[in-house]
Formats: sequence, structure tokens, C-alpha cells
Amino acid sequence: MRDTTHGSYNAKIMNKGFFAGKKVLVMGLGRFGGGVDVVKFAFSAGAKVTVTDSAPIDQLRDSVRQLEEFTQIQYHLGSHEPADFEQADIIVVNPAVDPDSEFIKLARRHNRLVTSQIGIFAQMCPAVIIGITGANGKSTTASLTAHLLRAGLGQKSLRYKKIWLSGNIGNEPLLTTIEQISPDDLVVLELSSFQIEQLAQIPKMPLVALLTNLTPNHLDRYGTFDDYCAAKENIFKFQKPAGGRLPVSIFNAEDKIAAEWFEKYSADRKRVCIKFSADDVSEEIRAVFPLPGRANLLNLAAAAAIAGYFGVEDKRIKRHLPDFKALPHRLELVAEINGVRWYNDSKATTPDSTIVALEAFDQPEIIIAGGYDKHIPFNQLGEKIAERAKAAILIGQTAPKIAEAIAACPGHRTRIEIVDSLAKAVDLASQLALSGDVVLLSPACASYDMFDNYQQRGQLFSSLVREVSYRNMPAKEPNGSRKT
Repeated sequence: MRDTTHGSYNAKIMNKGFFAGKKVLVMGLGRFGGGVDVVKFAFSAGAKVTVTDSAPIDQLRDSVRQLEEFTQIQYHLGSHEPADFEQADIIVVNPAVDPDSEFIKLARRHNRLVTSQIGIFAQMCPAVIIGITGANGKSTTASLTAHLLRAGLGQKSLRYKKIWLSGNIGNEPLLTTIEQISPDDLVVLELSSFQIEQLAQIPKMPLVALLTNLTPNHLDRYGTFDDYCAAKENIFKFQKPAGGRLPVSIFNAEDKIAAEWFEKYSADRKRVCIKFSADDVSEEIRAVFPLPGRANLLNLAAAAAIAGYFGVEDKRIKRHLPDFKALPHRLELVAEINGVRWYNDSKATTPDSTIVALEAFDQPEIIIAGGYDKHIPFNQLGEKIAERAKAAILIGQTAPKIAEAIAACPGHRTRIEIVDSLAKAVDLASQLALSGDVVLLSPACASYDMFDNYQQRGQLFSSLVREVSYRNMPAKEPNGSRKT
């Protein structure tokens, strides 16, 4: 099994003054700003900052534009220079960078401090951190958790003053806001497997950790599902008591691996273990919950388990839950046009997350799927599409593989179409959809073969759907009113 801790990060007790006057190398600015927060933090701390990224400038313009005011930053873009890693005092590594990179190994050979945005935050944050991870549902669960905890603010039993939401979800920058966080706050973090690997190198994990589920993902990086699970398990493996409190480990009772880990870690007397299931959500609460599908009930049960641990009252949950909105690109209702509902689920980047989306509806479905190949099998997705979808419109690198998986299902009646753009997929879906149908963008794949990221893919889909809506509006009368 692959070592998912990748050695120690030479962990040090950090504060902002630690960076003053030091040469800080930020490895991986990112096409949508993943390293911007680190650069701003290091610069404000008085560091001499260099940014290195293997991507060329034309792919990083949006990120560089956010740093225009910091004129003293040096940029080495399009490739990495070994001298940067030999000479920097501190290298801050983007989570997307493979920890086995030859340049990181070079820095370690020169005894340079290698760290990460999430690692710096974990060492400096004065508040209790709640970490939420999993293959699917972690963004919604993290957002629901913050929503329910905020609902409890003001209760005598909930002494905390402010709830922060950040991490992989990207709501609040981690480091440029850290001086605003107090010991009387709670911080909710969505954590990817890559970020958990970085935390394992300190090692320092959230005091409260929750696993939504585990299904194959990122096999292009990990190679095997077992190694992906091992990276995730570090969030529990390295939990420790803090401030006189035992660590809290929370597991999905409906997920096979999570249920096994609950049994495993329940034997540890130096932690609190909690499990949850969709059945924990009362009918009274379900009646006011605005998101569709059993998977979202599980997300709610997970969030409620955390809220319950911190003492949020059920009556407050019931009162505030209807105000929760679906996150962008996650089963987000874009429009209803002539009785057809169009959903943007661009964040679904694995087959299992798309299966969850398909199971959320009882209506006939037209699915738009496909994208960058992360080397995850599509057999089960093909079966689910054949079972539930009247049509599958496929795009991207994986379109032939998904088509083959659907066609392999005996007796399937799903119409299969492969097109070369999202625009053509939306146009075809508008032709095939009838009143009462659901059109679902749920790609089951990453976006990198056709888009910068899943957000860009979802935004284009929403824009194309709005064009469909405009085309279907009644023609205008000469006086400017619509014909009816």
C-alpha cells in the first residue's frame, strides 16, 4: 500500500512573524487561484515571495490578476527551476501537486521547510476545527453544518461567537482571514484527500472529523482504491486530544468502509465515536428540507450529528433549515422550461456522485455526462443510466467508455448520443425533453479535457440553459408585451 503521509514536513510552531524576511516559494498558483491566498499571506507577513507553476501565463492570468498590487512578487511560470527549491527558506505546496514531485524531494534534500496552506492554517488556527471529508457530499455537508451551527448561535448551550466555512469548498480564504478567527469561534473545513495528506505530514488533524462516504476517486493519482482510502483515513488516524477535549470521529453507518472504521475507532477510549444515517432525520425535519434525494438526507444527517454534538436544538434546526440553498453546481435547479427541469450537477466528478444524482429523481431523465478520464470504471454508472435515463448525451474523453458501459446492459432502452461540445449536448437535450422530464448535467468526470474546472463547465451549462429558456419565450407583440 502506498505511503500517504510522504514523510514529515519538518513541522514548526508557526505564527505570522515566522515568515518575516524569509524566502517563500509558492508552488502551484493554480488556474483558479488556489495559491493566491498563500501569496497574499506570505507577502503581508514580510516574506520575499516567488511563485512557481508549471502552467504557462496564459492559463494563469486570472490568478495573476488577483495579485497585481503586489509588484515585488517574482513569477517563474511555465516550468519549475531547481534553484528555487534549493534556495527558498519555505516552500508552500498546492494540494494538487503530487507529493512525490522531484522538486519537493530536491527541497527536502536541501533541508528546506516544505509545508502547505492547510498545514499553516492548522498550526495557527486558535479555534476548534471541524473537518469534513468523503468521496461525495462533503461540500453540501460542510455547508449544511455551518448553516445549522449558525442557527444555534445565541443559545446558552452554544458558547461560540462565529462560524467559519472554508477549505476545499473555497468560501473564505484560509490564511488571509486567520487573524480574524478567535478561540471562541468554530471553523468548518471541507477537506480533500490531498489536503489530508498534507495535514498528515505535520501531523495535525481537526478535533472533530466526519466521513460522508468512500467510493473510488482520484485513481489517476493514487492508483488503487485502497490507497485513496488510506489517504482519507489519516483524518482519524492522527486525531489527538486538544484543550482538554477528546477528538470526535463521525461516520456514515450506511457506507461500508465508514461503518467498518466506526467499529475500528470505537475501540479507542481516547476519542468519541458517532455514527449517522438518513433514518436519523425525523419526518418533521424532512418536511422542511429543500434538497432532493436520499443522498442529501444523509448529508443533512451528517450535519445534524455535528450540530447535535455541539448542542444545537432541534427547534432551531427546523426553523432555519428551509433557508438553506443548494450549492452552485451541486444538483442546482437552473430553470424549469415548458415543464422540463434543468439541473446543474457539474461538481459530480465521479461515477458514484452521478449515480447519487440519478437516484434523486423519480421523473424521466436525460443525462449529460462525460469529461476528463480519471481511470475510474463506468460499469455501475452504465447500469444506472440504462435503468433510469431515457437518453444519455455524452461528451469529452470518456464519452466512448460511458457509451460502451450503457450498451453492455442487456435490454437497455436508453438512447445514446455522443456530441463534441456542451452546447450541442444542451441543444439535443432540449429537442428530446418532454414536459415532466429532468435534464441533468452530471458528468461523472473531471472537466480538464474541455474546461478549466467544474465551475466553468457548470456556468456554461447554466448559460446555455438560459438561452434555451429565451428561445422558448413567447414572441413579443408590437407593443412590447409577450404573446400568450
